[in-house]
Amino acid sequence: MENHPPASRWPEYEPPISPIRQALDRRFLRALDACVSFFGRHWLALVNLALFLYLAVPFLAPLFMLAGLPGLAQVIYGVYYPLCHQLPYRSFFIGGANPVYNYADLWPLLDQSFPPESHRWFIGNPTLGYKIALCQRDLAIYGAMLLAGLIFALVRRRYRPPDWRLTLVITVLLTVPMAVDGLTQLVGLRESVWQLRLLTGGLFGLAWVWLLYPYIEAGARQVHEPPGQ
Repeated sequence: MENHPPASRWPEYEPPISPIRQALDRRFLRALDACVSFFGRHWLALVNLALFLYLAVPFLAPLFMLAGLPGLAQVIYGVYYPLCHQLPYRSFFIGGANPVYNYADLWPLLDQSFPPESHRWFIGNPTLGYKIALCQRDLAIYGAMLLAGLIFALVRRRYRPPDWRLTLVITVLLTVPMAVDGLTQLVGLRESVWQLRLLTGGLFGLAWVWLLYPYIEAGARQVHEPPGQ
C-alpha cells in the first residue's frame, strides 16, 4: 500500500494584489463596460457606416484611374482582391462607352492562355472605362443590406421579429434565387446577366437583415437598457 505525504496544515500562501493592480483592473473593466454599452446603443449606426464605406471605396478605384492616379486605384483593387472575384464581365464600369460588358465584348482583350480566374486582373482601359472593385452581385448584396439597415433604423423601436420559423422560411426563400443563379453559373450551365445578379444579390442581402438585425437589436437593448425600462 502506497504511503502519501500528509497534507499541509497551512493554506497555500497567495500574495496580496497591489493597489495599483486593483486600480488598473477596475479601469479595464470600466473601459470594457463602456465599449459594450456604446456598441449596444450604436451598433446599427456602426454597421451601416461600415457597409457604406465598404461600398463607397470600390467606386474610388475607377475614379482614380480616370484621374490619372493608377497607384491609388491599384491599392483599392488589391485590398478587395481577396473579398471579390472582380471578373470584368461581371462588374460595372465607369467612364467608358458602356457600364456593362459581357464576356464576348471583352474576349479579344483577355489573355486566353491563362484560366478565367486571371481575367480579374483586367481593370479596363480609357475606351471601355474602368471597373468598380466589387462585382455586380456583391454591390447588390451590401447595397441591399445598407438600404434595409437604414429602413430598420426608422422602425427598430416598433418592430418585433416574427416567429423564428417564419423568419427561417422567408430567409431561405430569399436566399434560394442567388444560390441557383450563382451555382448554375459556377458550373458552366449558363451565364447570368447583370439584372439577375442584382436581383438575386439584393434578395440575399435583405434575407440577412431580416434574419439577424431584429435579434441583434433585442440583445443590444438588454445590454444598455436596465430591466423594465
